[in-house]
Amino acid sequence: MRGNLLTENDAAMTFDRKIKIAPSILSADFANFGKECEAIEAQGADWVHVDVMDGHFVPNITFGPAMCAAIRPHIKTVMDVHLMISPVDAYIDAFAQAGADVITAHVEAGPHIHRTLQAIRGAGAKAGLALNPGTPVSAVDHLLDMADLICVMGVNPGFGGQKFIRSQLDKIRTLRARIGDRPIHIELDGGCDPETAPLIAQAGADVLVAGSAVFRGGSVDTPGIYGENIRTIRTAAEGVYA
Repeated sequence: MRGNLLTENDAAMTFDRKIKIAPSILSADFANFGKECEAIEAQGADWVHVDVMDGHFVPNITFGPAMCAAIRPHIKTVMDVHLMISPVDAYIDAFAQAGADVITAHVEAGPHIHRTLQAIRGAGAKAGLALNPGTPVSAVDHLLDMADLICVMGVNPGFGGQKFIRSQLDKIRTLRARIGDRPIHIELDGGCDPETAPLIAQAGADVLVAGSAVFRGGSVDTPGIYGENIRTIRTAAEGVYA
């Protein structure tokens, strides 16, 4: 079961479709993760997104459960852990115990994704499903009632700073229609910036993961730049509803 979770985290996970900005700490200063998490939250981040990569499922190696446990005390909102790893199931309990509020696994990462979702929920976390750009929406048709979040990859997973693949907008629209009134977040991960944010929001996503677009130009010593970047992305996304 999850550890280190307080009631304020449960409140932060109350479902709504308001735009949420989730900075990816893959673009943060690796030597100052705790302070970076505190800085982005103080500057308006709604969630903190943690991209876990294994060098096998994706061509990069990033973080593990120990790092998640280390930054958990510095996060007052939602720790959104995106597992770009294969296999997945053997590591779910470790990430849940590290304090993940949301654990997202890739549909493509293993043959028994329904079992994976059961394991995530059984560990006490919200269950997310991620879709690579080449994976059709039909891959989640029989899984929606087990999911709390669907993550659409706007880039091929593995590295930050890539250009948004615009064909994923149609995928978001299709997902939004199929979800209907189910309390499922649609998250877009990859290529989100002030230019693409309104397109992503208009298509139906409510959780926008942004890495370099948030952290570019700022630091823990000049966190106001993070705030400016977050507000610019949020204003662009929310403007489609004005």
